[in-house]
Amino acid sequence: MTSHLEARRIANAVRTGGVSHGPIYDAVLARALPAARGRVLDFGAGTGTMAARLAAEPAVTDVVAADLAPPEEGNAPAKVRWLRADLNEPLPVAAQQFDLLVAVEIIEHLENPRAVAREWRRLLAPGGMLVMSTPNVECIRSLLALVFRGHFLPFTEPWYPAHITALTAADVQRVLAEAGFEEIRIGYSGHGRLPKLAITWQQASLGALRGRRFSDNLVAIARVP
Repeated sequence: MTSHLEARRIANAVRTGGVSHGPIYDAVLARALPAARGRVLDFGAGTGTMAARLAAEPAVTDVVAADLAPPEEGNAPAKVRWLRADLNEPLPVAAQQFDLLVAVEIIEHLENPRAVAREWRRLLAPGGMLVMSTPNVECIRSLLALVFRGHFLPFTEPWYPAHITALTAADVQRVLAEAGFEEIRIGYSGHGRLPKLAITWQQASLGALRGRRFSDNLVAIARVP
């Protein structure tokens, strides 16, 4: 029987649609594909877009796509296996099973980022790589929302209560380091909308404005020693 807490988490997962924007996938793939080999875990797989892309890599043997409310398995690529799981809890998977773990726009949905990072560390084999993304709360658009609306933009309506955990770049660095990751590098999607407008900083500046203040999403990579 589904508990009230699980039902609330499922409802919040469903309301996001399980899909991220193309520039986020592009930013994550640019960092993940060089390490795409062996067993891969798509942690917070949504509708399976990233899992399918990773499964297409020749060096990848199989992909586990984990999410609380996964789609039907019928249309999944042969190398993708779906695992229904509450990502706030440890996965029912043995330690050190994966060579690459990808977590696209999921940590902001979860209640304890440090516990999540420790779980990522547990699941990755020695030498394994983590690639994760999350809303960049330090971009101009989000900082303006903090000043005028009292909270970072991706954590106001309509994103809340699906988005519940805001992390700055310093937070991400600390969380991953405390979990035992090394070679932590913070980057950005290079795609960000101007406040109140339907165009991006990159379109307005012909690509000159990028980085922390002009990107809607943060992307981090880290390695298990």
